[in-house]
Amino acid sequence: MATSLALWWRPIVTTLRLALEHEEHTHILLIVPLSCALIYEQRKAIYDYAPGTRGVSVGLALLAIGLLAATFAYGEAGSVPDDNLLAVSMGGLVVWWIGAVVFCFGLAAFHSFLFPLCFLFWIVPLPEFLLIRIVEFLQQESAWTARMLFRAVGTPVTQDGIMLSLPGMDIEVARSCSSIRSSLVLVITTMVLGHLLLRSWWRKALLIALAIPLSFAKNGLRIFVVCELAMRNPAYFEGWLHRQGGVVFLSIALVVVVGLL
Repeated sequence: MATSLALWWRPIVTTLRLALEHEEHTHILLIVPLSCALIYEQRKAIYDYAPGTRGVSVGLALLAIGLLAATFAYGEAGSVPDDNLLAVSMGGLVVWWIGAVVFCFGLAAFHSFLFPLCFLFWIVPLPEFLLIRIVEFLQQESAWTARMLFRAVGTPVTQDGIMLSLPGMDIEVARSCSSIRSSLVLVITTMVLGHLLLRSWWRKALLIALAIPLSFAKNGLRIFVVCELAMRNPAYFEGWLHRQGGVVFLSIALVVVVGLL
């Protein structure tokens, strides 16, 4: 662990800076504490297994892969986009951590801690090209959901991409309105709840899959509510519900997730 912090301190600092300064990466701050809490909850399982020769060899192989990833990211600096290299480097860090567990405690112990260890891959910052695709998807689907809600209550609306035309106003679902931060938090929270409360893998997979449409449905609901209020009082566009009200609609989505559980 000390070796990994010494080798990866620059990518770790860069990742923490991203998480603190950019909403697309805020979820990273949750991952290590959640993973540690899940491992601590299952900590007694680690005494049930001996490392074994196979665990040592596989652990060494994973440590080598992690180190190679870090070496590649360092060696390609300047020739590959920095965000891609950061993702490779942080991915190598997680592989190193997993290799350390396998090396010290064996493959059976790794199997017992499979979810919290693989969950650590969420600390890998999404490269910009992938982040753009996710944001565009959330923008499109949020606009579509809002359009369906407007039509359901009889409000005239037309959609052109991420633009919604309503009586007296045109609304653009901008990147800052994609709600990517709360959507990622919703998916991550759903994964943890599914791991803790469900047993079969297909139920866990189904719950996580349902969290994806739920993520843009709650954002579409937010757009619908704010616009309906703003058509009566334009001050709502500058109000708290528009600027910081995402937590309200995230809470509604989490209530739905609990209902599904």
